Amino acid sequence: MEVPTEPKTTQIDEISHNLSFSTSNAGDSSWDKISFFRHRSRQIKRDTWLVSVFVLLQIVLFAVTMGVNDCSRNSHGHCAAKLLGRFSFQPLSENPMLGPSASTLEHMGGLSWNTLTENHEIWRILTSPWLHSGLFHLFINLGSLIFVGIYMEQQFGPLRIAVIYLLSGIMGSLSAVLFVRNISSISSGAAFFGLIGAMLSALAKNWNLYTGKISALVIIFTIFTVNILIGFLPFIDNFANIGGFISGFLLGFVLLFKPQLRQMPPSHKGKLFEDDMNRSTRLKDQFDRPVLRIICLVVFCGMLAGVLLAACWGVNLNRHCHWCRYVDCVPTKRWSCSDMTTSCEAMVSDAQLTLTCMANGKFRIFPYTNISQARTQDLCTLVCT
Repeated sequence: MEVPTEPKTTQIDEISHNLSFSTSNAGDSSWDKISFFRHRSRQIKRDTWLVSVFVLLQIVLFAVTMGVNDCSRNSHGHCAAKLLGRFSFQPLSENPMLGPSASTLEHMGGLSWNTLTENHEIWRILTSPWLHSGLFHLFINLGSLIFVGIYMEQQFGPLRIAVIYLLSGIMGSLSAVLFVRNISSISSGAAFFGLIGAMLSALAKNWNLYTGKISALVIIFTIFTVNILIGFLPFIDNFANIGGFISGFLLGFVLLFKPQLRQMPPSHKGKLFEDDMNRSTRLKDQFDRPVLRIICLVVFCGMLAGVLLAACWGVNLNRHCHWCRYVDCVPTKRWSCSDMTTSCEAMVSDAQLTLTCMANGKFRIFPYTNISQARTQDLCTLVCT
């Protein structure tokens, strides 16, 4: 008696499909690699709302800073771009970045030795990363942030990028406190440098998964170098940039995960099993190399605790490292890198103000007298340098 048998085409098809999937992957060595800077059509489709919020917030704060500066009134019209009225810039001799005065930056939350050590205004560590020294600085910084930030947010999501951006800004400000001078400075580049460091760690961590690595390194190095060179100009703190970069590099190893290279092969065991398998694969990719993650997290926490304690104790590393000031400043005819406290003798006569620097005897006559004490100190610093 002949027993009817059911066809096994389904099992054969499944085995054939899995074998063909494995064979095609093994035969194509480029299947396991992707370009670091992928074409837009191949990038993960995510809304980059976080970077947009950061950019908009910093533009608004710069406009508010220029409004508070009010060069047309506080400097009696001795301004650049006078047509802007209240929002006109300080003279290029005072601020080559087309921005506000040093006293305005300090008023808005910039870093300076006196405000941190004598007045104990620790809140400036949180406000300094959002300020910009001038219009040129704003354009370059935000342009770099848009390029790097959008890429990072598309690849790794807004939550991780927000954590890296904010913590790098705080770490950069704390690093700047250890080298801060009597001149006001801001640390807006620290948070952005954190994203550069995270981008570099993402490339280093998944080095074997990417193609075009040399071109990616060239792009990262170029962006890093341009922004470091800008840090030599007045009011911009390079120590904050370096601290933010190191912070972002460490946090990148802690928070960033392996990019998704391929879709999982379709399963014939049901959608629930397939979802569980995909979820397990994603978790495995996101928590790979736990030892490296833990080491970088411990190093970051140790650095954060160290600079925080040093800042609270008022440590000034410039007293122990005389050449360190040149990491943050290059002396020119227009400004000095000296850390001396400037003082001037003021004489008022015939609606003119004469300021004489007590350190070098230089003097300058200004055609106005009705100015604030903070503005007088700005002019004194300009005369002495």
